[in-house]
This record gives sequence, structure tokens and C-alpha cells, in this order.
Amino acid sequence: MVGKRSYEDGCAAAHALDLIGERWALLVARELILGPKRFTDLRAGLPGISPNVLTQRLEELERASILQRRKLPPPASVWVYELTEWGAQLEGVIMALGRWGAKSPNLPKGDPLSVDSTMLSLRTMFDPVSSAGVKGVLEFRFGEERFRGRIGAGRLELVRGSADAPDVVVATSPALLLALIYGGYPIKDALRAGELTLSGDQALFKRFITLFPLPAPAPATYVPADGH
Repeated sequence: MVGKRSYEDGCAAAHALDLIGERWALLVARELILGPKRFTDLRAGLPGISPNVLTQRLEELERASILQRRKLPPPASVWVYELTEWGAQLEGVIMALGRWGAKSPNLPKGDPLSVDSTMLSLRTMFDPVSSAGVKGVLEFRFGEERFRGRIGAGRLELVRGSADAPDVVVATSPALLLALIYGGYPIKDALRAGELTLSGDQALFKRFITLFPLPAPAPATYVPADGH
């Protein structure tokens, strides 16, 4: 048992919740899906967590063998946290939760997403059928952060790092990218406002942002007893 509380239930699902059910634990794992991070990077991706709570969750997840801490070789020579091979299997769990949560009739609108959460959102909502005939390499630049995307044969690969000879380079913010993909914000307006810069095959990017349909929300069945 990692946390102070336990369900004391022999079900493997209950044990999994003992491991990652504490507040922030699964989101800490989410921030590490795309690669190792320093403590300060984790804080930046989870602005709502306090340093003490983050330290506690990292220690708990390390004791559970879900993540590990290691020092990068020179010239970096900094300590980072990364998921273990077993911990990395949480990606499927997180993506399944994302697909399920996207159907919520009470899905909050306008709350910020971290850079990593934005990229995972695209990996989660990607529709292979809609991508038929789409092929190319994209590089996304969010300030100093770089991600490369490769699309083809009905598959999307999104990983941290720069792309070699990308077909299009997209420079923007995570919030603006999400607005273009999920909110219907026109590309021409974003370009005109200087919120988006495209270098290369703009047609590829225009097609790219259509490949992530949101599911229809589940019916809202709850009716308060007092009618309010």
C-alpha cells in the first residue's frame, strides 16, 4: 500500500486505486508519459499542486515502483523522474479515462491543460478513419518545448523532441491549439492575430486539426429533487 489509506479489498482494481487513487497521483504519472521531467517541470505542468504534496506523491509512486528517480549524464547532470516500464503502462489507462471523461455531460470548459496533457489529448482523440490519405511530419513549438508528430497509414505518433525535416512547423500555445482543434477557432484569425505561426505545408495542418472529433456527451440524467 502506497498511501495512508487502503480499501483493504483483494480485487486488483482496488489495489490499483490504492496505488494511484490518491489526489494528484495519476496526474503526476500523466505528466511523465511523454518522458522524464525534473521536479520543477512537474510543478509547471501541475500548477495546482503544492511542492509538499508533489514530493509526497513522488515518494509514494517511487516506493510502489511506478516511477524512478535518476540523474542525467553530463552536461545536464540533473535529477529527473521517469516512469518504470510497468508505470508506463498507465498510458492506456489514462487515455481510456480521457475518452470516457470526454463524454461527461458536465465536462468543464475553459480549464487549462498542460503541454503534455494537450499532446496526450491528441493521441487519445485521434480518429484513424478520418486520417485516411493524410501523411506527413509536423513539429509543434510551444515556447521552448518541442514535439514531433508523424501521421500516416491511419496512425499518429506524437513524441517529445524536434522533427527532422518536418513538412510543417506549428508555433503556438497549447490553449490556442486546442481552440483550433476542439473549439472551431479559425486558422486565419489565429494567424492574423499573431497567435499562430505556420511554416511549410499549411494544408497538412488544416487537415490535421480535423482528425480529433469529440464524442457526443452522455445524457444528463440527474434532476435535483427541488427542481434546481
